Amino acid sequence: MSLDLSFYTWNVISAYVLKGFYFSVFLTAVSTLGGVFFGTLLALMRLSGSKWLDLPAAFYVNTMRSVPLVMVILWFFLLVPFIIGRPIGAEVSAVVTFIAFEAAYFSEIMRAGIQSIPRGQVFAGQALGMSYRQNMSLVVLPQAFRNMLPVLLTQTIVLFQDTSLVYAIGAYDLLKGLETAGKNYGRPIESYLLAAIVYFIISYTLSTIVKRVHRKIAIIR
Repeated sequence: MSLDLSFYTWNVISAYVLKGFYFSVFLTAVSTLGGVFFGTLLALMRLSGSKWLDLPAAFYVNTMRSVPLVMVILWFFLLVPFIIGRPIGAEVSAVVTFIAFEAAYFSEIMRAGIQSIPRGQVFAGQALGMSYRQNMSLVVLPQAFRNMLPVLLTQTIVLFQDTSLVYAIGAYDLLKGLETAGKNYGRPIESYLLAAIVYFIISYTLSTIVKRVHRKIAIIR
């Protein structure tokens, strides 16, 4: 038996694959933005010095980081509709799950970034009369984001690869699109081979971009 990818014409790609590709990109972008936002809030809670903020944030982060992502995906998809009494759909469930899960990982990245800022700069802001909020928003967080940008982008690449796990709940992502086309033409082996090639090309290209960004940031420093 020989491999045959000739059935993957533009008509097949536009009919089966593009919809899944768009959803994978959308899920990656939304989860990154949401994860960074809520992850930054969790990081600030852990660094607040208040045990009432630190303890729940630490519990949430450690719990999420200790559970496989596919388990969290299944838990949200099965349990949330049971609690609220109506289905929410595989795509919506995937978006909510990824934001909640990635927030735990982005939280630790941002916490490391904030702690990398010399305390002298914080004291300088306080000496100028800045409040805690002003010090964080104008002095600490902009520098922390810049320092952590290569790590944040690397985590985004991992996130894009993880989007293939929404296959477990039937969401129509890139992997699902390629698989559907392969099944319709009786070529499942070729479809999974092509899926591996596509994920490799996208991830390798993004990794190259991250390395260039890292070098530019190193020069600026």
